[in-house]
Amino acid sequence: MEYGKLLTEGRNPRSAHIDQMSTLEMLRCINAEDRQVARAVEEALPQLVPVVDRIVSGMKAGGRLIYTGCGTSGRLGVLDASECPPTYGVEPGLVIGVIAGGDHALRNAVEGAEDSREAGAQAMEPLSLGPADVVVGLSAAGGAAFVLGCIDYANQKGCATVGVSCNPDTPLSKACQLPVEVLTGPEVVTGSTRMKAGTAQKLILNMLSTCAMIQTGKVRENLMINVQPTNQKLKDRAERIVLQLYPCEKEQARAALEQSDYHVAHALDWLEAHHDSCGN
Repeated sequence: MEYGKLLTEGRNPRSAHIDQMSTLEMLRCINAEDRQVARAVEEALPQLVPVVDRIVSGMKAGGRLIYTGCGTSGRLGVLDASECPPTYGVEPGLVIGVIAGGDHALRNAVEGAEDSREAGAQAMEPLSLGPADVVVGLSAAGGAAFVLGCIDYANQKGCATVGVSCNPDTPLSKACQLPVEVLTGPEVVTGSTRMKAGTAQKLILNMLSTCAMIQTGKVRENLMINVQPTNQKLKDRAERIVLQLYPCEKEQARAALEQSDYHVAHALDWLEAHHDSCGN
């Protein structure tokens, strides 16, 4: 790749003299650039529709959603995957994050790890990929060799492959079946793609996993009925969810949750089954 020609590597004229700005001017400059991210993601929404549909159909067939990336992109994928089990009560293996350099790279820079296609393929091997799985490659530049290796391997295994990048016509877009290009433009600090590009990737990951969880029955109305109440705040949320979905008193909601090991969906079923004894 000719990195110097990438949008994400370009110099941003609006921040050319940011080192001479006051603190407030810096903040305003960064905030103004950040406001462009949501618009860039909005323009990419039509590209995301078939991605969500394929993830959902794959999950219904027993497949998984697998993110892979390097650096910031990889960390964002691991973050999104790790938040699905407590939020939606799914098994940890349903949404998986794979980062170049392994878990050590979550807290430490392992920049050279992104330069090997072979390492990408090797990272995919233990996952026993199959046709129902969806592998989403994340690369702001769109050319990380590790991610391309992951996508190549996933293609060979018959998976659906998705590429999320922030430049047009990237090698990643050409390698995958469902390309998503979010053109966030030059960063405030040249080449620092943890900023606008990273924010765009985070927004997209939110959409992919959230839409998939909604469409596979993990949400009722706009309430997370499979939330894992592992602390007092979440237990209180579980009670409020029950109260919003079933006409009963707080004591009845709490009793139903206690009977159901604080599983909201089961508590709702319990209340329905004990409708008369609950006084409704």
